[in-house]
Amino acid sequence: MRPVLTVAVGVQDGSFEAFQRGIASAIQHTSLCLTKLWGVVIQDIKIDCITVDGLDATEVLLNNLADWDYDVLILGGATFAGFNVVDVENVYKTTGKPVIVYSPRIPDMDATLCALRKHFSDWKMRWSRYEALGELHECRIKDYPSVYYEIVGESTGYAEKVLREQAIYGRMPEAVRVADLIAKGVTPVVRDLAVSRCGS
Repeated sequence: MRPVLTVAVGVQDGSFEAFQRGIASAIQHTSLCLTKLWGVVIQDIKIDCITVDGLDATEVLLNNLADWDYDVLILGGATFAGFNVVDVENVYKTTGKPVIVYSPRIPDMDATLCALRKHFSDWKMRWSRYEALGELHECRIKDYPSVYYEIVGESTGYAEKVLREQAIYGRMPEAVRVADLIAKGVTPVVRDLAVSRCGS
């Protein structure tokens, strides 16, 4: 009997130039890729664009998830495109699907808070989205170094089952790994289309 595999959606962003904050003419966009996988089988892919250091990642994510049927969402971090922080609670409440926020290392939250305070007038709102994630958990997969995650909408046992099932070619969840490869690869195209697709 074949094991029941989880249908996972992985999310990752593309590349962008850092240190452009505070320059009105330096608004940037980058790619946001969502991959829907059943085991190693890619069932669907979506690519959109988000604003670097903006606040549109949550809306873009929800718009792209709206017509997909899946079991769990795995984010390659709580933020995309710099400090475009995802409202994970909102994503969970809207979709009804559990959300795992994956990190390959322990996030430096002190440095994150300092950066938010320094660069953003709305830092309290952005920081509140980090706080809403709750406890950071550690998970050891095979002989790889530990990974870290937060889970919203399910148990830690469920999250670790998914992370182990997704560790196909390493400790990074396969859905996130594939999304990362695609997002980085299409970033130049997304930048070229940013004016028409995302506005300025």
